[in-house]
Formats: sequence, structure tokens, C-alpha cells
Amino acid sequence: MNDRRKFLLNALAGATISAVLPEKLFSNPLNQIKKEEGSLIVLFQGDSITDGNRTRNMDWNHVMGHGFAYMIASRLWYDFPAKGLHFFNRGISGNRVTHLAERWQTDTLDLKPDVLNILVGINDTEAAIKGNVSCTPEQFENDYRALLTLTKEKLPNVKLVLCEPFLLPMGRVKENLDTYQTEITKRQKSVKLLSEEFGAIHIPFQSAFNDALSKAPAEYWIWDGIHPMPAGHELMARFWLEKAGPALGLVG
Repeated sequence: MNDRRKFLLNALAGATISAVLPEKLFSNPLNQIKKEEGSLIVLFQGDSITDGNRTRNMDWNHVMGHGFAYMIASRLWYDFPAKGLHFFNRGISGNRVTHLAERWQTDTLDLKPDVLNILVGINDTEAAIKGNVSCTPEQFENDYRALLTLTKEKLPNVKLVLCEPFLLPMGRVKENLDTYQTEITKRQKSVKLLSEEFGAIHIPFQSAFNDALSKAPAEYWIWDGIHPMPAGHELMARFWLEKAGPALGLVG
């Protein structure tokens, strides 16, 4: 067999393995990271706003997504190269709190984060509005509490950052604004209550977006009432750093 034929066969074999096993090869980035003393693992959990269209492999150009989690991570990675920071994004579009619970072991507990940021609630709100009788505010709070209780049992030293869900009057939200505001306010109150109950850092995103309306209209910040525009993600990142940065010792 000539050298070129060997090269082509080897290349094809390598391509086949990569095509068949990408998740097995890259499913857990922590396998490639040796956590050193004093380093900090920060995990972002939640729904599509956290997901930010992230990749599900080790493509570090896109692994943090393209939203507020990416902006926070990139800024802190730049500001603190000596702190050994590791950021991970496990947000999944469409998730409600029950979906988080279903994948909590592999996507949270197994990663052993030092800081855990959670943003969830808008999909729970929408499900209730669409008639899902199991998505009551009470069930949301109870399921969320159970998740946090388990987390503290397994990771007693983890620092929790709980972000309230938010909306602005655009798109389908504007068309049914009173109902949306009534339903999301109940879940915002639950997040605040749970933050106090578990000693978590509370991020009141709704107030940040409300204040931003004095600078520009709603569509400038959130295009459909739920998902932020680029300026909205920047607002979230700056607000998060203002509220959580000092408590986590991450102030530039």
C-alpha cells in the first residue's frame, strides 16, 4: 500500500471516529481540567437566556453561548487570569425547573461548582398561561426549593446566585401583559424568598430592565418580551457583576 493510500485511509478512519463519537470525546470538559487549590468553578444553569445557542462540545469559541453568561465569563477571565477561573454553561432552551431537576446530577452536581448561577421561571410562567395545570406558582417554588435543598446537601459550600425571571411588554407578552405580569411576579417573589432562605445572592433582573426603559424603549432591550437583545444581555452582565461580583470576590 503506497503512502498516499495509507494517508487517505487513516484520515477517513479519524473522520469516522470523530463523526460518530463527538459527545463521548467532548461531553465533559472537566475531564481536561485539573482543579487547583484556590481556583473557582462557576456554573451557569437555566433556560434559553442562559443557553445562548451554546455548542455541546469543546469548541471554546462558542462553548459559553452568546449571551450574558458568555459576557460575564469573558470579562472575568480577562480581569483575573491568576484566579484559575473555570466557567461552564449548562443552560438548555425551553427548560422549566422540573427539567433542571431531571438533569441535575450530570449537569450540576457532577461538575462540583463553587458558584452556581440559576436563571429559570419564564418557561414555567408561559406553561401556566398556556393552561398547564401542573405549573402553578406553588409547585414552582416547591420544586425549586427541593432542587436547592439537594444541591446544598451534596455541595454544602457552593455559593448560590439566584436570578429572577423577567419580561418587558413586547410581542405575545404585550398582547397579554396583565396575565404575564401577574404570573411572573409570583415566581419572582419565590426566587427572592428562596434566595433569603438559602443565603443566596439575589439578582433582581426585572428592576434592571425596568430602569433601562428610561434610556431606550422595551424593544431595544428585549425583542419579543422574553429574550434579550444584545444590549439586554450586556445589561444583564453588568448588573450581575455589580450585584454578585463583590460577594464573590470578583471585582476588577
